[in-house]
Amino acid sequence: MWSPAVVFAVLVTICCNVSASVESSLRLNYRPVIGILAQENIVGDPHAQGSSYIAASYVKFLEAAGARVVPIRINRTNEEYVKLFHSINGLLLPGGDVDLQKSQYSRLAKLFYDLAIKANDALDYFPIWGTCQGFQQLTVLTSNRNLLTLTATRAVALPLIFTPAAQNSRMLKTFPKDLLQSLSVENITSNFHSWSLSLQNFSRNVKLKRFYKVLSTNTDGKKEFISTMEAYRYPFYAVQWHPEKSPFEWIDKPGMVHTPSSIRASFHTASFFVSEAMKSQHSFSSASEEEKALIYNYSPVFTGLSGIFMQNYYFD
Repeated sequence: MWSPAVVFAVLVTICCNVSASVESSLRLNYRPVIGILAQENIVGDPHAQGSSYIAASYVKFLEAAGARVVPIRINRTNEEYVKLFHSINGLLLPGGDVDLQKSQYSRLAKLFYDLAIKANDALDYFPIWGTCQGFQQLTVLTSNRNLLTLTATRAVALPLIFTPAAQNSRMLKTFPKDLLQSLSVENITSNFHSWSLSLQNFSRNVKLKRFYKVLSTNTDGKKEFISTMEAYRYPFYAVQWHPEKSPFEWIDKPGMVHTPSSIRASFHTASFFVSEAMKSQHSFSSASEEEKALIYNYSPVFTGLSGIFMQNYYFD
């Protein structure tokens, strides 16, 4: 039988090891840097400079929640992208209007998606967020098919129809209960898309069903489509609606909402994703490399009150 002194020493060792393990698992990066994927310029954009753009509202969306942004420009080498992946703490796939299978946007989304899968499988935490087109791109990457269908959702604000799975969602459990109530009864999620992933098409595809948990749906009056989802095993999240528009886009169109609850929804959405990025331990090789990569090196261009976005960043 062990002496009291030996038992005490063993207990101290166990407690120290547990404490160290917990401390390690809770170690957060309070200087997260998130990459936003650029895409080919909008056809007919009179303000276009260079070959690609990022809408400034996505940058502000992340910055407002405590992250810094790095633009992921198109037409770079794969080696540059791999290096950048290991430098940033998350990826945002923004909305837009490019081909989900043939564009540079789609090619780079797949490259980063594959890197993120490999990293997370190796316990190297790396989150991905998809908004609108980004949501759609993730469904194509996971299923290897374009399963989208046309819906009458071009410019409309809708309440979310939460599924039972929403109660145990990593994302939505961080939202205040009164905000979830607002999201479920008020028209505060902005929809600006012609294509959607119908619940029917999702349910028929084994790859999507196994990969994603559906958190909310919506309907255009005829078709029910998925509006919010998160992956089961990976820190991948996607919304078909636009949380970045309420605080940062002021185009006078149906579907644009600027109510206090819509702005709160934007903040809590961004705050959640930034908190996920804080779990990533990726970093730049030096402070100077980080400084050169940040969005602060570029100036947004005001595109006017009648454009699709209020401000855009343009890149060569």
